[in-house]
Amino acid sequence: MELVDICFNFTSNAFREDEAELVKRAHQAGVNRFIITGSSTQESEYALQLSKQYAGMYSTAGVHPHLAKQWTNETLDQLHALATHKNVVAIGEAGLDYNRNYSNHIDQKLAFQSQLELAVELKMPVLLHERDAYEDFAKILSQFRDKLTKVVVHCFTGTEKQLHRYIDLDCHIGITGWICDERRGQHLHRIIKHIPTNRLMIETDAPYLLPRDLPSKASVPKPKGRRNEPAYLPHILNAVTKYREASMQQTAQETTQTAKEFFSIV
Repeated sequence: MELVDICFNFTSNAFREDEAELVKRAHQAGVNRFIITGSSTQESEYALQLSKQYAGMYSTAGVHPHLAKQWTNETLDQLHALATHKNVVAIGEAGLDYNRNYSNHIDQKLAFQSQLELAVELKMPVLLHERDAYEDFAKILSQFRDKLTKVVVHCFTGTEKQLHRYIDLDCHIGITGWICDERRGQHLHRIIKHIPTNRLMIETDAPYLLPRDLPSKASVPKPKGRRNEPAYLPHILNAVTKYREASMQQTAQETTQTAKEFFSIV
């Protein structure tokens, strides 16, 4: 299999001690393309550096809603400069997160709208984050959608109604190990079939969201801590395949092709 992890937070300090070994494990598991997400201007710069160090890696340039309070006019100029590099394949991770409110709603909306405007200007895809902010998020996205090229709502965990709204807005959907969580992800088992084949992509969102149902004797040993990594992407693929009632090979081919086309990578 050949897989693409569309959201890998490789800039996290959780990966610094064994990053080369981690990449090797991912390749052995069939994961050979990675989108390293940027969550601030500094981390977007670091994501770009990492993408240059490892084959098959690309990056995004953006500001996560948690850090929206840091947004300035200079931020926009820095993201614009980063986005001109050939390894930067999307704007983001941008969006709204009202779950923890590390930044206030006004600052989050400003940063979100500014990044959408940048994506429109540069004709680039956007990697979006939404948590407990659906109404405002969908409203703002709707205002820009006709001008944007491609949109992915990453780490989708929402309701069936929200899923259909995103599909109606011609969005791609990213599915994480949330689908493997028997406490919070069971609703995804039923509605994942509603995602069109050419709109579905998979991701780990590592180091976060380690699949809860990893077997203790998996091909890649379950970590003692809770750190997720790209080598577990096939486990997520297996869950997606199960609930879509499709074959592993077919789902791998389809999600990989969709990801390559979305991010314009080879």
